[in-house]
Amino acid sequence: MSLNIPSDIASFQELAARLIIRIEALEADNRQLRANVLALEADKRRLEAENRRLESENKELRARLNANSHNSHKPPSSDGPKKKPAIPRKKGGAKGGKKGHKGGTLKMAASPDKPVPCRPTVCSCGQTLDGAEGQIVERRQVYDLPEPKLEVTEYQRWVCKCPCCNEEVSGVFPQGVNAPAQYGSGVKAFATLLSVRCCLSYQKIQCLFKDLFGQPINESTLYSANQKAYAVLEQPEAEICQQLARQAVVHFDETGIRVEGSLHWEHTATTELYTYLFMHKSRGQKALRSAYSILPHFGGWAIHDCLSAYFTFERCRHGTCGSHIVRDLAALEEQGSKWAKAFLNYLWLLYDFTGQGRGALAASLRPWAERRYDELLAMARAEEPPPEKPPNQRGRPKGTKGYNLFKRLEKYRQAVLAFAYYTEVPFTNNQAERELRPAKAKQKMAGCFRTLHGARMYARIQGFISTVQKHGLNVFKELRAAFDGQPYSFASAGS
Repeated sequence: MSLNIPSDIASFQELAARLIIRIEALEADNRQLRANVLALEADKRRLEAENRRLESENKELRARLNANSHNSHKPPSSDGPKKKPAIPRKKGGAKGGKKGHKGGTLKMAASPDKPVPCRPTVCSCGQTLDGAEGQIVERRQVYDLPEPKLEVTEYQRWVCKCPCCNEEVSGVFPQGVNAPAQYGSGVKAFATLLSVRCCLSYQKIQCLFKDLFGQPINESTLYSANQKAYAVLEQPEAEICQQLARQAVVHFDETGIRVEGSLHWEHTATTELYTYLFMHKSRGQKALRSAYSILPHFGGWAIHDCLSAYFTFERCRHGTCGSHIVRDLAALEEQGSKWAKAFLNYLWLLYDFTGQGRGALAASLRPWAERRYDELLAMARAEEPPPEKPPNQRGRPKGTKGYNLFKRLEKYRQAVLAFAYYTEVPFTNNQAERELRPAKAKQKMAGCFRTLHGARMYARIQGFISTVQKHGLNVFKELRAAFDGQPYSFASAGS
């Protein structure tokens, strides 16, 4: 663009004025364009953040849709007929019962209750065989139930006159016989078993009693039976807690239960011989440090998941559940995480090197295990960036599942590797998870607990039943003995 510069001052001043106006207009346009660019950049950052949020939400929803017991904490019953085992099994093994399996084949009894002779009556020649000599050549037995009925025992109190002094002496009813008509300890024990172990509601127990015995037992009687069992089992429960506090390895876990219309938590401490359960409104510190918990007095190995509240107990040593970590890693692997796949393979190697978690890693392999753990943490750190804190958000930013798992593995490294270094530490926490499943079945079949006291009654009775079963005792007989005032003593049973 050519510019003719005028020679006279007036024309020059006029040109300068026009140029100044033009420059000011261009500067205004420039400012507007800069503002537009800033606005577009802000929109771009907002859209990128929204896109990341939507991608994260989509990823989470797809993970929920594909969740099963293999890659999440959903129960195996939700997998359908094609469920896979949580821990891979070796292929090529023999089918059927393994060596040492006791089995449950029905065997013939040495002393049958009701022998029925099957004697021949007539010979082929027509001669009757009544009274003829013979011998048993074969026996077959049928196990069956007699017609169920309630046995009524009548206690009759007598008054007798002394032949010496003519004083009238009155008899005394046995202890516990307090009413003209009442249910005995056998009925109470049976009703308690149906309520707790069989997870039946009071209405279903009433129907069962009517169908079996023609006697619809009252709901108040069922509640009273559970209430009495709760009272008489207080001492056995205390003995179970004392035994658990002395064990070298105890499994801990908790699960949510609906009580009084809100979420409560059933906690467990368990071994192969003892089971302790208690209900609490809290899941974490308040429950674990309450008078119900044994953790404040425990000094052995505590096996649990990665709930941070457990790690605040410094008196005991900690081992984490490998199955929980495996499921979380499997979920990340399905979403394309490379570090999760590598860490999963690493855990399975340790599992194989320790004889499926039953032994300890050889000393020569421990330096490799530590180096490899460091390498995997470095991979996770590069692949899982820290979460960004949105503007105007209070508190810590919410991390992704991958980032949160990486931080747990980094923070609780010694607990994660405990199963590989110590023979007594198991790979999984399945022992505790098995103890919590009956409460879920009870909730599904009988609904929620209407009172916290009712939930605590269930927990104490279930803990006693589980422990009695682990000791190889007859559960019904021990419950009946407890109702008779003779509960089993675990203090004298030893460990």
